[in-house]
Amino acid sequence: MASRCELLLICIFSLFFALAHSKTLKRDVKALNEIKASLGWRVVYSWVGDDPCGDGDLPPWSGVTCSTQGDYRVVTELEVYAVSIVGPFPIAVTNLLDLTRLDLHNNKLTGPIPPQIGRLKRLKVLNLRWNKLQDVIPPEIGELKRLTHLYLSFNSFKGEIPKELALLPELRYLYLQENRLIGRIPAELGTLQSLRHLDVGNNHLVGTIRELIRFDGSFPSLRNLYLNNNYLSGGIPAQLSNLTNLEIVYLSYNKFIGNIPFAIAHIPKLTYLYLDHNQFTGRIPDAFYKHPFLKEMYVEGNMFKTGVNPIGTHKVLEVSDSDFVV
Repeated sequence: MASRCELLLICIFSLFFALAHSKTLKRDVKALNEIKASLGWRVVYSWVGDDPCGDGDLPPWSGVTCSTQGDYRVVTELEVYAVSIVGPFPIAVTNLLDLTRLDLHNNKLTGPIPPQIGRLKRLKVLNLRWNKLQDVIPPEIGELKRLTHLYLSFNSFKGEIPKELALLPELRYLYLQENRLIGRIPAELGTLQSLRHLDVGNNHLVGTIRELIRFDGSFPSLRNLYLNNNYLSGGIPAQLSNLTNLEIVYLSYNKFIGNIPFAIAHIPKLTYLYLDHNQFTGRIPDAFYKHPFLKEMYVEGNMFKTGVNPIGTHKVLEVSDSDFVV
């Protein structure tokens, strides 16, 4: 047992020694210093020294995580959020080629995401929510093959959702709500085998659910589907019940019409169903009232026949930081 402990201590000491005596890659030093200059001293007051990974007695810069690769240190994570960064997206970020996590959320970044974002091939988490970013979502994001979490919500993006997002084989969470996106939701997103959460609420999207799930086996892992507050139309197709992992279906404030298919009541894990403020007609199948997991079904603002009642007490689904823990 003692020998194992000694070996562990030696390994830890060697790791710290290597990190302390390795040189930071000049490319990353140059990129972070360019970012530092562009952000202004008030934001990066804790960024002391010339080396973002630490130099001598100076610690690494706040929000910067480094790791050792061979004889060099590289920047693998950059988290500078909620510090009121003002100005365009810092293009020098795209020179940090070993980044796995980029989190600049809750700032005041403006302008477009540069197409050079596609250079960050190792990126797993891209969090730019709660900024003032504009223009279209660059299709080059589709080149980030390792991306698992994409947060672009609460900005001012316009144009269509790029179908290139369907080229992200490991994507699990896609947040695009509260923008100015138009057009149809690409049906190609349904081919994402790992996608669990899709939120495109509060945009200007059109089209139908039938178009969205037109591929066989669409959205095999999807749990949460947020389509609320758009201009979507048509009915709810019975094929939606093929998405057997669905737990939340949020269709409020659209232009949906027709009856609610009986098959939807047999989605096994369905827990929250929001149908309010559409143009649905007919009756709610009795099976919904017998569903073992359905906690809330909101039906206000439709043209259902008398006797249709909600299930549970409606609660506004508010976005909080806990929704974004990764």
